[in-house]
Amino acid sequence: MEQEARVLRAAGGFGRARRLLAAASWVPCIVLGLALSSEALLTAQPAHHCRPDPTLLPPALRALRGSALLDAAIPRLGPTRAPAEALGVLSPSYLLPLTRAPRPSSWASCSGAAAGPTWNLVCGDGWKVWLEQVSHLLGWLLGCVVLGAGCDRFGCRAVFVASLVLTTGLGASEALAASFPTLLVLRLLHGGTLTGALLALYLARLELCDPPHRLAFSVGAGLFSVVGTLLLPGLAALVQDWCLLQGLGALMSGLLLLFWGFPALFPESPCWLLATGQVARARKILWRFAEASGVDPEDSSLEENSLATATELAVLSAGSPQPRYHSPLGLLRTRVTWRNGLILGFSSLVGGGIRASFRRSLAPQVPTFYLLYFLEAGLEAAALVFLLLTADRCGRRPVLLLGTMATALASLLLLAGAQYLPGWTVLSLSVLGLLASQAVSALSSLFAAEVFPTVIRGAGLGLVLGAGFLGQAASPLDTLHGRRGFFLQEVVFASLAVLTLLCVLLLPESRSRGLPQSLQDADRLHRSLLLRGFPRQDQRPLLLPSDSCCAGHTPEQH
Repeated sequence: MEQEARVLRAAGGFGRARRLLAAASWVPCIVLGLALSSEALLTAQPAHHCRPDPTLLPPALRALRGSALLDAAIPRLGPTRAPAEALGVLSPSYLLPLTRAPRPSSWASCSGAAAGPTWNLVCGDGWKVWLEQVSHLLGWLLGCVVLGAGCDRFGCRAVFVASLVLTTGLGASEALAASFPTLLVLRLLHGGTLTGALLALYLARLELCDPPHRLAFSVGAGLFSVVGTLLLPGLAALVQDWCLLQGLGALMSGLLLLFWGFPALFPESPCWLLATGQVARARKILWRFAEASGVDPEDSSLEENSLATATELAVLSAGSPQPRYHSPLGLLRTRVTWRNGLILGFSSLVGGGIRASFRRSLAPQVPTFYLLYFLEAGLEAAALVFLLLTADRCGRRPVLLLGTMATALASLLLLAGAQYLPGWTVLSLSVLGLLASQAVSALSSLFAAEVFPTVIRGAGLGLVLGAGFLGQAASPLDTLHGRRGFFLQEVVFASLAVLTLLCVLLLPESRSRGLPQSLQDADRLHRSLLLRGFPRQDQRPLLLPSDSCCAGHTPEQH
């Protein structure tokens, strides 16, 4: 790992070229964040009422029409003076099945009859909304797992460009879907390609940065993604048509491909090239970094300048002309890395899945959809700023421990006494829980990228992110089954939060460390004590150090 560090320092370190490329990677996050957050807006059901089917009414009520029918069918409401939207939830069971409502969901309106079909997605057809949400989240999960492994095999740049090509085509095809099953398949594939592009961009940015700047540039990308989330409602209000909104998203993906498809703005990661033995390609990119950073690569007067003589690069190649790729199954042969990934996967699962319970507690306190939408986006930005202020100063593990503790505490208090607590307390606990869970999700992703080795970092991070999307899919799955298991779901996620709180103590500290390159490097990252002033060597008998550690390397070596 020291050889890679010397080569990167010889290329100018985190100089001007790499800083500009890392900052330029923030701009695509606006478009990707806008596309990923569109799920909450596109599946929001409008205000509507469900009309009873006259054929199912008793004979005495079939002749009635309008408000007289509602007054007779639901006499406890009295004369019908309230808005019709408030009556759907009070309809008695003998009025089901319900007829289609006159106001469709946000999918159902396209400009002109020839632009695409319309579907009713409320009342009796409301299950289609939750099925679409599950399909889209499943696409996110599959995209993380499959394309994350693709980053380790083909490189981040190849996966990013391919994902953008597919995203552009699938986004345009969604607006022209001829049937609902076709829309489900397109949404699944579209979600997978979006997350593939986001994951490849995340990895490339992380491997461009040196240890002191990794957190700042990751948080900056997250804030740009929040900007895309905040811009989406205004864009939707401007176009006022779901098909046009999908077409506009496809157009923006195409513009990203037009600019970020070139190697000048998105070069392949030299860390990945060196770790897989592709020294010739790495040398060209490092040479370009050195020249752009004002370092003369032909000047051999500096002792550290390894590019001039190529000695370090020759050592890194180790006489193997073929690239050396690693399977994600190699994690099973590690002693410590698999455990770190499992803990961070559980942390991501809890952070993504427990938000549904906080939203459910927050919904009665926040009556309008857009207020809740902007509140969640604001809390995400606040969580990222909190990480920026604390994760480098205090360390990754203490901050993750604090966020998990706050999430578990807020969930347990709401689970035990939500019906007895005053409204302002429920509101405060829900806001705290959402803030903490979003911080846990963001920090779990960064933590995972820092503890997984370069040779399988894409697959490892994809599994951790996929666990978060799996947690998010629990809420629409429960809604699809009539919310019969929502209380059990809250209990399970609250219990997992407490379990994760204990497991976080087993993680290593990755602050200010270089990224591990090989599986052996990642296995040297053992747990260190939380308190300062104590030796950092892990002496637990159940986790014996590896042979390289016994040879004189400490777990902190990088």
